[in-house]
Amino acid sequence: MSDETASWEIVEYEGFEIHVAPFLKNAPDEAHPSAPADNRYTYIGYVCHPGADPAIPGHTIPFHPDGEESFIGKDAAVYEGVHVGRSIVDGTHPDLTVLPLVTGGV
Repeated sequence: MSDETASWEIVEYEGFEIHVAPFLKNAPDEAHPSAPADNRYTYIGYVCHPGADPAIPGHTIPFHPDGEESFIGKDAAVYEGVHVGRSIVDGTHPDLTVLPLVTGGV
């Protein structure tokens, strides 16, 4: 799924926006329509200042789940994505921070 066709959920948190888009982890394969559907979900997301343009480099902090992590449904994927986004804003995420957004004046 491309970012342009994603169904984005937006949550305002501590002066930032958390954008999360859930999607099927293994979307149906048109080449093998008889293959069983996998209804597990994953997500992509980013944190930014309100009104920031995600197409401009440096205006977002992108994130996604690691490895084979998947979720039972869209709501669970969005919930986890928002949780990760909040940890980025709070400064408790082990690898990502909003510091470049704050110090870069974006």
